[in-house]
Amino acid sequence: MTSRQPILEVEGLSTSFGRGRHVLPAVRDVSFSLRQGEVLGLVGESGSGKSVTLRSILGLSRRYGQVSGSVRWKGRDLCTMSERALRPIRGNEIAMIFQEPMTSLNPLLTVGRQLTETLEVHTDLTRAGRRARAIEMLDHVGIPAAASRLEDYPHQFSGGMRQRVMIAIALAAEPQLLLADEPTTALDVTIQAQILDLILRLSDEMNMAVILVTHDLGVVAQTCESVAVMYAGRIVEQGSVREVLSAPRHRYTTGLMQSVPQDVPPRTPLFSVPGAPPSLLNLPQGCAYAARCDAATDRCIGARPPLEEIAPGRRVACYHPEPLCQRYSA
Repeated sequence: MTSRQPILEVEGLSTSFGRGRHVLPAVRDVSFSLRQGEVLGLVGESGSGKSVTLRSILGLSRRYGQVSGSVRWKGRDLCTMSERALRPIRGNEIAMIFQEPMTSLNPLLTVGRQLTETLEVHTDLTRAGRRARAIEMLDHVGIPAAASRLEDYPHQFSGGMRQRVMIAIALAAEPQLLLADEPTTALDVTIQAQILDLILRLSDEMNMAVILVTHDLGVVAQTCESVAVMYAGRIVEQGSVREVLSAPRHRYTTGLMQSVPQDVPPRTPLFSVPGAPPSLLNLPQGCAYAARCDAATDRCIGARPPLEEIAPGRRVACYHPEPLCQRYSA
């Protein structure tokens, strides 16, 4: 059963890279909360700040960037914790599935070694116990003949199987929060559905919260309870999936929904959002989406709209938050 009290509270999270005149603000003033067992979708175009947000939550952006704001995990601020203090949390309480398993898995170590390494750090299991747990996890994520695959290397697995291995490693220590960074990228539709079903099933079984990064609103509609839409490093719309997808209030959310392929007559051009995102090195003074928006006014160009609550649990960063279309039935 999902607790109503948030276990993760992100407030004013900002991450930038570079110094002096060449500062790139990858994430700007991001705030949201997450309850136990809740599945949150984080959506937006490539470069909108989704992956950097996840890495900043775990403190993985601090080595190369400047992170500010607050990330409170069960009352503790992860942003102010030392690397030593974060080690028992990473991979144990909070785990992450990275975007590309072939570059995230160590090609020189067997899958079994990479699985048992997590258990060695975060559990008191014996060597035999760690091996048994590794076999159990591989079997749990649907890898056939799990015991015989422990000595195989990542290149001996298909793309879908490598993704399953990443999930097994992430869930080996039974975390309470899973950060899934586009876990179905480059997978075919059948394997994509299997991976998403697997994550949701394990989330339900373990009462585990999930932040799912994706650019596909169709995936969000099928898997998530709440959604946050990011653009140019900021959240521009946030709320329950039912509310946001049935009546989007930000023009960018509407554009994303209209861009989803659907049944259209032959030779009919597919919809695309006009223009391109602004450079993060030269962001406009006002709304970052104004140059692509057909409803932009002088007010939009002159001042950045704040992310304001327009209804309980519903927030929009727009001066003209009127519902524009109804694409998905809730």
